[in-house]
Amino acid sequence: MIGSCRSCDSCSNNLENYCSEVIITYGAKDQDGTITYGGYSDIMVVDEHFVVHIPDNLSLDAAAPLLCAGITVYSPLRFYGLDKPGMHVGVVGLGGLGHVGVKFAKAMGVKVTVISTSPNKKQEALEHLGADSFLVSRDQDQMQAAMGTMDGVIDTVSAMHPILPLISLLKTQGKLVLVGAPAKPLELPVFPLIVGINAILVCSNYRGSSCINACISVCVLNLSQH
Repeated sequence: MIGSCRSCDSCSNNLENYCSEVIITYGAKDQDGTITYGGYSDIMVVDEHFVVHIPDNLSLDAAAPLLCAGITVYSPLRFYGLDKPGMHVGVVGLGGLGHVGVKFAKAMGVKVTVISTSPNKKQEALEHLGADSFLVSRDQDQMQAAMGTMDGVIDTVSAMHPILPLISLLKTQGKLVLVGAPAKPLELPVFPLIVGINAILVCSNYRGSSCINACISVCVLNLSQH
């Protein structure tokens, strides 16, 4: 995004992306009535409040995914308090969002379990990304053994899939955060949410320009420590 009203409740709370007058980078109407094409430009004019600083030690090609996939998973980890060292977080799916989600959670000191329908992704999850454990979601024995063990689950999957098994993985007052975007409505099992483990189900968007800059800072700090 490149603009907002800067005065509403959302803007005042660093949630400019929820502003009713938000101007997104591409395909939106700018303040002068022209259409924004920033996503495909070499240079552009933008309010400095919405400029993201990319430090010299972070290459542009490495930074680019952080501005979309990165902030999509970083934001709910921070916003919903799933960033505390020693917490246990499940990451559902090992696509683009899942990859970055595992890396961010590990950088925060969180225990990470990757949950996937594909057993062949186990080696990548554990050895390449540094996840602590791996669950095959179609394996009922594995899912049963992991019930009630997680403080939160970040669901990155956009394909249709049942969410009740994911809710069962949560501790009491655990949080299931949906960041994938299925084309069809998901079936919502309200009763288990209320009387079962009293879990919290939320959908997440990113959290404004300050959160994006914080996301970049975490990556730079992690780079400097390795």
